[in-house]
Amino acid sequence: MTGHHSWGYGQDDGPSEWHKSYPVAQGNRQSPIDIVPAKAVYDPKLKPLIISYDSCTSLSISNNGHSVMVEFEDTDDKAAVSGGPFENPFRLKQFHFHWGTKHSEGSEHTVDGKSFPCELHLVHWNARKYATFGEAAAAPDGLAVVAVFLEIGKELASMNRLTDALYMVKFKGTKAQFRNFNPKCLLPLSLDYWTYLGSLTTPPLNESVTWIVLKEPIRVSEKQLEKFRMLLFTSEEDQRIQMVNNFRPPQPLKGRIVQASFKA
Repeated sequence: MTGHHSWGYGQDDGPSEWHKSYPVAQGNRQSPIDIVPAKAVYDPKLKPLIISYDSCTSLSISNNGHSVMVEFEDTDDKAAVSGGPFENPFRLKQFHFHWGTKHSEGSEHTVDGKSFPCELHLVHWNARKYATFGEAAAAPDGLAVVAVFLEIGKELASMNRLTDALYMVKFKGTKAQFRNFNPKCLLPLSLDYWTYLGSLTTPPLNESVTWIVLKEPIRVSEKQLEKFRMLLFTSEEDQRIQMVNNFRPPQPLKGRIVQASFKA
């Protein structure tokens, strides 16, 4: 892995520049992608997705200068995703979001070229096969990320606890305790999904992710989404730069097949 280079979403350090420090940016299984439902292949052998977050333990919420992240205790398989294309359960490590300045953009994955205003990523790792998250993140079958699209609608009451905590991590490098939050409330009713082999969407861009992109979006209010846009890419002592448009655009499919768990 390359040393820690500074990267971001600006003109000079944004996605189009990442390949200079992270050559895998031009690799064969990069994410996100544009999902074309008509070209996805229904696979009746794909099992239903099982997301068991009943006894998960959230620890903290933080601003890492690229997104806002909630981290979980991951010492056992209490919170895990299984079924689907997976042989082993994958353990929940963290979730974070990507969003735009306006409703027409913000998501990383797109569907038939359409963007959503925000996308949630629930990041899990293969603890049956790898000893640490770091080791899993470097392996081709190490990570499973569940992506959920957010669209504007009525308020999602269960998300208020999260959006109300954002003021505590306004600045880059800040962290606050955030206990007893169950991300189950951020999942849609239907767990129909598309799946494909891809990568992290931020440097180091490792090609270690099996993506599960849920077909059904969740709805949040305008006001809830607005709170994400109050976060900053910068620390308290820097000149303030609003944290928006922290998404990587879709990458070439390069011959990959997207499978669907449902008949179109």
